[in-house]
Amino acid sequence: MTLSMYQASAPRFTHMLKSLSAILDKAKAHAEAKKIDQLVLTSSRLYPDMLALTNQVQIACDSAKGAVARLAGVEIPKHEDTEKTFDELKARIAKTLDFIATVKAAQIDGSDDKEVVIKLRGVDTPLKGMQYLLGFAWPNFYFHVATAYNILRHNGVEIGKRDFLGAA
Repeated sequence: MTLSMYQASAPRFTHMLKSLSAILDKAKAHAEAKKIDQLVLTSSRLYPDMLALTNQVQIACDSAKGAVARLAGVEIPKHEDTEKTFDELKARIAKTLDFIATVKAAQIDGSDDKEVVIKLRGVDTPLKGMQYLLGFAWPNFYFHVATAYNILRHNGVEIGKRDFLGAA
């Protein structure tokens, strides 16, 4: 059996975004139980020169919707980066999931050799669809999801590997 470009993209992004949303639920509950202002957690970072949790979630969403849109050849939806609370971040994830659900397998399948142009350090960089998905989109997406998880775990939110991986 062959793994299609669609199977390797939209469902994978969807699965992990749902896991990230569930993690944010646990973080919100943690903040409420411990009487921590949720803005303390949403603005937390692992190191001073790293981006905060809000940015990690925003970029994970942007990476997912951008990859699906580029592979499908459709316009990437624009989302303002204004989220501050867990509910706002979850709404951002929900908008991203809603967009991904509009893209059909037929729009992405066969994009293995399609030229995808992305800006890297301000320079237009052409990549083949498969190279873009596996060599850039996936690693970038997973980096930001994992960093969001790590920020919350570092701040005492009781989450584990099963939360990160989500339901099978």
